[in-house]
Amino acid sequence: MSDPVPPPTPRDATLREVVGTVFSSFLGIRKSSAMRRDAVNIRPHQVVLVGIALAATFVIVLVLVVRFVIRAAGA
Repeated sequence: MSDPVPPPTPRDATLREVVGTVFSSFLGIRKSSAMRRDAVNIRPHQVVLVGIALAATFVIVLVLVVRFVIRAAGA
């Protein structure tokens, strides 16, 4: 008897794939087929870390834009 062939292990998602997934989720434009594919490749800790980083980047950009607008309006 031969040993059964184990199923292939899913590959880990690249940073670009995780960032794209989180960014499109922020915008609410995820397709269900992409969500099913990413559910296999992307690990939860990757989503949490990238989500925190993108949210922090968004807040920093907003603060900088507001400061720029306030300075430009006062000058």
